[in-house]
Amino acid sequence: MTNTANIFLPTVPRTPAAKATQPFPWVGLITLAAAVFLSVTSEMLPTGLLPEMSESLNVTESQIGLLVSWFAFTVVVTSAPVAILTRRFPRHGLIIIVLVIFALSSVLTAIAPTYELVVAARVLGGVAHGLFWSVVGAYAAHLVPKAQIGRAVSITVAGGTLAFVFGVPLGTAAGHLLGWRLSFVALGVLMLIGAALVWKFLPPVARHSTSTSTTDAAASAPQGGRRDATIPAVVLICFITGITMVGHYSFYTYIAPFLLDGLGVAASQLAPLLFAYGVAGAIGLLLVGTVFGPRPTLGLVLGLAASAVSVTLLALFSATLPVALAAFVLWGMAFGTLPPLMQTRMLHAASPEIRDTASAFYTTAFNAGIGGGALLGAVLIETVGLEFVPLVYVGLLVIALTLVVVTDLVGSRRS
Repeated sequence: MTNTANIFLPTVPRTPAAKATQPFPWVGLITLAAAVFLSVTSEMLPTGLLPEMSESLNVTESQIGLLVSWFAFTVVVTSAPVAILTRRFPRHGLIIIVLVIFALSSVLTAIAPTYELVVAARVLGGVAHGLFWSVVGAYAAHLVPKAQIGRAVSITVAGGTLAFVFGVPLGTAAGHLLGWRLSFVALGVLMLIGAALVWKFLPPVARHSTSTSTTDAAASAPQGGRRDATIPAVVLICFITGITMVGHYSFYTYIAPFLLDGLGVAASQLAPLLFAYGVAGAIGLLLVGTVFGPRPTLGLVLGLAASAVSVTLLALFSATLPVALAAFVLWGMAFGTLPPLMQTRMLHAASPEIRDTASAFYTTAFNAGIGGGALLGAVLIETVGLEFVPLVYVGLLVIALTLVVVTDLVGSRRS
């Protein structure tokens, strides 16, 4: 991806001093969090409806899981070119348009008579999702001074966490009671309501301009035309993010059949368990905002280690339901810390000049991990079985943890 900092992410032109004197932008961040909630719910809803969609469309559960891959890979392929094509459009209007397209994608998914048409509807949603994250990916970092980035990112990312707490479990419960098609219709209606909320409460902002702040540009510009020195750190963080997401979504995409078949829980308990997982993730997010925000490396190390331990326990004690369920909830809390901490670490590492482009890289790595993980999980299920998927996940977590620890030690010695 080339440097597209001038077309990604709108920013309100502000100097650091102006940011420091501005009140904390609660309304804007909460509105963005609501949009993130709807976006992530749209992306992940099939994970809770695998059995119903599989039976209705007469395809395997692995093929339904690949709907997540289609969605994510569409984001990876289209986010940059679509952002370039829409660079002259007002950012505020783009978010509204994206939510309307999300609504259309959900309704088309609901009425699609065949699996192929469901895939097409998901691809449409993926295009909208890529544009959405191109607009809001680093928005929080532009609204606050650097010291408050962790807090602002936690609030915005909270929308994604709440999607796991309420969005996916409620969508799953609705799918069980009313059918998966009505669940997608309901999501489409909520998307339209979200578009109205953005129109009402999210203030319009100017498109990003590299010349908006001469002071910032002079402070952050590479000397003598050299490449920005923070690029290697950003690339490494994106690589770690991709590895982590591949592992996570190779397992989480197929969590419904794992809970039903691997642990033997009843179908009626699936939505409450996903709700408990999401609540645990919200607790992890709260830890980021209150404890680990100023210490992203410590939080990241603990989050990766706790995820590896909990998934290992879940795999080894699947026959002992109390232990397995406790490990499942611990996994939710541990993973809840990872996305905001990785994004905070990336925003701290990137210079202000490349922060927007770095966020585009991060979004690409994140979604490549989601799509690659769902695909990897499908391959593993078809070849070695679902019970081996969490072990592969643990192996990838160990690789990510090792990279974080080693690079932090090397960086400390150089400092």
